[in-house]
Amino acid sequence: MCRSIKTLFNFEPPATEAEMRAAALQFVRKLSGFNHPSKANEAAFERAVEDVTAAARALIGSLVTTADPRDREIEAARARERAAVRFGHGH
Repeated sequence: MCRSIKTLFNFEPPATEAEMRAAALQFVRKLSGFNHPSKANEAAFERAVEDVTAAARALIGSLVTTADPRDREIEAARARERAAVRFGHGH
């Protein structure tokens, strides 16, 4: 999976529409191989982003869990720690 696509389910506060769209955009970029599509492909690319965003919204809205919601700040701190170990401090 693309490393820049993050888990969006079971967070407090819940994932925003902007977060779902950003994940969809990364997914469509990965699938298409385009960072920025040409004018000829722009409409298809944007339609795909909208379709994937809608699918993500439906998925997140229909999932259930008994686990406590994850705290965004704690998860962000853990991600920073992992990055520091992986890439070194101060980079």
